Amino acid sequence: MLEALPFFANSQLGELTLWGLIIASFFTSAFTAAFGIGGGVALLAILGMVIPVTTLIPLHGMVQMGSNAGRAWHLRPHINWRLIRLFLLGAIIGTMIGSQIVIALPDALLKIILALFVLAITWLPTPRLIASGNGFLGIGVVIASIIGMFVGATGPLIAALISGRIGERQRVVATHAAAMTLSHGLKIIAFGFIGFVYTDWLGLICAMILSGYLGTLTGARLLHVMDEILFRKIFRVLITALALLMLFGGLNSLI
Repeated sequence: MLEALPFFANSQLGELTLWGLIIASFFTSAFTAAFGIGGGVALLAILGMVIPVTTLIPLHGMVQMGSNAGRAWHLRPHINWRLIRLFLLGAIIGTMIGSQIVIALPDALLKIILALFVLAITWLPTPRLIASGNGFLGIGVVIASIIGMFVGATGPLIAALISGRIGERQRVVATHAAAMTLSHGLKIIAFGFIGFVYTDWLGLICAMILSGYLGTLTGARLLHVMDEILFRKIFRVLITALALLMLFGGLNSLI
């Protein structure tokens, strides 16, 4: 039984819950590998059902870093490294700022800001602006990194920024995976300095990262055979749906 293993002893979760989270990591990673978006937000919602809020964001970040790292490695020939270098600078700045104000703003307000920003990038005529210069990308990455310290699930925003500058679907998914690996990695370091004890959750983290990588291998097969036009339609619909869910959730929390 998982509960009896040393690395699972401090997780304070039951056997069924532990297995449920490991299985959820597989399916959410497969979904992200196939469609480029959505798995991280779905996993965040699942974790939120059984794990305290104070633990949720850093634990989610650790699992997502492992999942995205596996996806980035598997699709590494398609990564746009120039875009990743630009992303890294903005992510460092945003994470440093976010770590200083991590409890200053209400979660509902940050979700509303994130959702509106994602919808604007997805539907307003901004792709030429994004493609023509690095300033807009840098600002977006800084904002995403700041918000990531509060709400965790900034994948849709990063995906919208990247998809505006890359045309081919494998390159979108691969570059997004590399960018999110860096984003979650920086967030993990920041929460470590704040005082979160990752070793208490080491067994669950490792198991979810492994199952997430297996999910990536499964989902990547679908990615390579999917029609380009269909991919773009599904990609935009998913980003919009996730943004609307965050928007409505934030508004309901404020009411």
